[in-house]
Amino acid sequence: MSAVEETPVLIIGGGVTGVGLARDLALRGVPCTIVERRDVNSGASGGNHGLLHSGCRYVLQDVETAAECMRENRLLKQMAAQCIEPTGGLFVAMNGEDLAHAIRFEEACGESGIDVQKLTPEEVLEMEPALGAGVLAAYLTPDAVVDPFRLAFENLFDAMAHGANLMCFSPVEAMDVVNGAIRDVTLRNTATGNIRHVRPRIVVNAAGAWAGKVAQLAGLSLPMVYSKGTLVISHERIAERVLHRLRPPADGDILVPGGTVSIAGTSSLRVGAPDRLLPTTEEVDMLVREMAVMVPNFLKMRLIRAYCGVRPLVGAENAADGRSIRRNFVLIDHAREGIHNLVTITGGKLTTYRLMAERTADLVCEKLHHPVPCTTDTVPLPEHAACQWSEPGRAPRYWMKAQQAGDLLLCECEMVPKSAIDCILETLNSQHVPAGLKAIGVRSRIGKGPCQGAYCSVRIVSHMYDRRWLHGRQGSDDLAAFLRERWKGMQAVLWGEQMRHAELQEAIHCGLFEMEHPLP
Repeated sequence: MSAVEETPVLIIGGGVTGVGLARDLALRGVPCTIVERRDVNSGASGGNHGLLHSGCRYVLQDVETAAECMRENRLLKQMAAQCIEPTGGLFVAMNGEDLAHAIRFEEACGESGIDVQKLTPEEVLEMEPALGAGVLAAYLTPDAVVDPFRLAFENLFDAMAHGANLMCFSPVEAMDVVNGAIRDVTLRNTATGNIRHVRPRIVVNAAGAWAGKVAQLAGLSLPMVYSKGTLVISHERIAERVLHRLRPPADGDILVPGGTVSIAGTSSLRVGAPDRLLPTTEEVDMLVREMAVMVPNFLKMRLIRAYCGVRPLVGAENAADGRSIRRNFVLIDHAREGIHNLVTITGGKLTTYRLMAERTADLVCEKLHHPVPCTTDTVPLPEHAACQWSEPGRAPRYWMKAQQAGDLLLCECEMVPKSAIDCILETLNSQHVPAGLKAIGVRSRIGKGPCQGAYCSVRIVSHMYDRRWLHGRQGSDDLAAFLRERWKGMQAVLWGEQMRHAELQEAIHCGLFEMEHPLP
């Protein structure tokens, strides 16, 4: 017999918007349940470059989005400081680019109240020597870098501390609509096969690029445009600040520092569906060529991985290019279409997640007749010990400062110790998420270093067997699945030194563990 439960608010989607909404509602005293078809941050929230926009990128094309980014940038630096590296940014015009665009950019930033500082080419090259000699104009901006995984998990932990529930690996299979309201939502746990029924008062569709598919389950049409964005990760940190090409937004014009590496991107390719997307060698080649205009040595850089995400854009199906659609968020009350307890929130930016959650919670509370104001703009996001491990560079600092006897490093590339893995495993248990390498990787830096999990994967699986988190063939199955996932990002950047590392990894896992053979 399937389980049945009731909740005031059911949030469909465990990305940063969904968990941010859960925290906002929980702080207002509204119980809610988050359901996610995979793990937290498995969509666009986990496939971006981690840029905390200042608004400068959109100041000439979309003033409203620029203003939202500017306000949220300033606010999040105060409210979620543990998730943010205040790097600053540089918008740089290179030889051959339109200087009139730079002048319009400076004027628009001034009119919008975004604090930018004009620099000489000499000043810029002294600040960032990796830039090419062809700098024509440059501006220092208040861009920053945010850890999207830590941001999501800090929000989730605080939401759960205030009464929110989480159900991962629980896709929505059906919705029962009766008399203009969703009365029952059917979920299937993909790990156990169990069916659960949730009876909500309000349903919030925060499924990102999958929002249209969720709307279909309620018998509604929500046109979505799927824009695939590919990014590449360099072996080293190239610049201290976020670097932007000072030109209209285009492919390959942003370089974002991320701990000891840099992330270059992105592309914008119209695709027909949001699932099963992989980065291609052609996309990587394009990004390398474009980035080399601004950072010449990028042509020689070792790239350790490529990955992609899907931007959730609401628009007409005949839109020619994802970049032509505005990047502001869309909040829809489906009462106008006959379903009074369904709300959709989608679009937007990682930078504006808190504002998206606030506006959605305002609408939900209005429907629930619960007039309690938002406090996420005044109450700082608390730090949780288990959330720190996704931050680049945190594990080395922790391990060297608080090293204890027997606390060996399981991931040498990112210096992740056994104690960090044990901490994460305990939180997986509390969140009812099956223990495994992929779940640990979402919550830490394992597999993200130069070896891409070649060594740490085996060590961590062995440790999990020692601690009785795994039994029988679970470890070998999990190891194979984890390495296949890492391979998706490696195969598009296989040349030079990275090719040699891939051959070594193949020798280890295929030659030693015979993992080229299908597992029984």
